[in-house]
Amino acid sequence: MGRAITIEKNHKAWAHEYIVEKIKIEQNIKGHFKAIEHIGSTAIPGLGAKPIIDMMIGVDDLEKVHKMNEPLAAIGYTHVYHQEFPDRRFFRKGEWRKGTHHLHVYTYNGTEWVARQQFRDYLIAHKEERKAYETLKRSLAERYRNDVVSYTNAKEPFIQEIMAKIAYEESL
Repeated sequence: MGRAITIEKNHKAWAHEYIVEKIKIEQNIKGHFKAIEHIGSTAIPGLGAKPIIDMMIGVDDLEKVHKMNEPLAAIGYTHVYHQEFPDRRFFRKGEWRKGTHHLHVYTYNGTEWVARQQFRDYLIAHKEERKAYETLKRSLAERYRNDVVSYTNAKEPFIQEIMAKIAYEESL
């Protein structure tokens, strides 16, 4: 079994951890990507989070991501196949259910890439929604302490609500 879900207070060190890891990744997969960004809750100042650094890599062609498997393995990343997510490739650093870093690979500037940027940026800019999201995450972490799949799924309605607000604001 993996570690229990815990939401830690925001740590300024998360931004530094991201930069250190980004440099390692850039050095190992030069020429295979367009951009790397910090995403997820650890990328949002003031938001409590699980202590996992989420990053996304933008590529031109997801079918060529397999070329990154070996260079990423050299710095501790394992490719994790998820049939249910055809528009994403995923790598984890650390043991299963105990990972320290998650690397999501999307088509650069594609729908999934843009959605992650928008959600992150919206919570950075909107303190009340950020606070509501943290409250929800803490509640769900208690309810689903050892069930990360249910925890993640239970956050989805909130995420979709924020994405609807973003779409509405963009339509004005």
